[in-house]
Amino acid sequence: MPATVWKGYLTFGLVSFPIRLFAAARPEPVHFHLLHKKDLSRVKEVMYCAAEDKPLDRDEIVKGYEYEKNQYVVVDPEELEKVAPPTARSMEILQFVRMDEIDPIFFEKSYYVGPEESVSRPYSLLLAAMKETKYDALAKVAMHGREHIVILRPAEKSIVLHTMYFVDELHKANEVPAPKQAKFDKKELDLAKKLIDTLAGAFRPEQYHDEYKQNVEKLIEAKRKGHKVTPIRQPKKAPVIDLMQALQQSLAKTARSESKTTAAGKAKPARKRGAKVA
Repeated sequence: MPATVWKGYLTFGLVSFPIRLFAAARPEPVHFHLLHKKDLSRVKEVMYCAAEDKPLDRDEIVKGYEYEKNQYVVVDPEELEKVAPPTARSMEILQFVRMDEIDPIFFEKSYYVGPEESVSRPYSLLLAAMKETKYDALAKVAMHGREHIVILRPAEKSIVLHTMYFVDELHKANEVPAPKQAKFDKKELDLAKKLIDTLAGAFRPEQYHDEYKQNVEKLIEAKRKGHKVTPIRQPKKAPVIDLMQALQQSLAKTARSESKTTAAGKAKPARKRGAKVA
């Protein structure tokens, strides 16, 4: 069974039932260890006291909040538990919303919501009701040392939860200002729309892979075998001078790519040597 990220009660009106959250996804980069350059031995992280000029054991370390320069308030884990809100144990649905009303910029992490086996009927009822009404549930839950606003949505077989940022956590100051109204003619707009149409298709996530990760793995394998590392050629890009010409060339390139794909799909497989012909 996967590790439980959070467990407690999901409250829906006066209906309350136990659930568990399980991580739905996590990044899978290539992990490197820190080594001593001289002998390639592992380097260990050491907690160090600057005032006493000596390393510390874990049991000598506490958490502190700096309220002024070099002035701290020490807070114990037990004290944090005492001030935990009710959402640390109970996730209450606050309202129901349409998913298309929520800007994806608010989404943070995804989790699977699983019911306790002994009480699965309320879970199944909520799942079916959300599917029928096409509404998603907005709720609050406290975990990982903070409270989250979350959205619960019905998937094919279960409920999926997405934690979201609060409005004050969005970095509005980093938002790019709207560009000045550029002038373009109808032909350019029609070509751009046609290019979008030719590139449009169903979302198939399985066809996308982390090419950077694959290249790093190949690099590691090459170095392990004592082979020379082959650099990846980087495409040269330049600002578009003639927008119309760039759009036309893009459409022509897309058409050639589609014709090659179609031809490859229609091509008959080569007959094996010695195979009988009907």
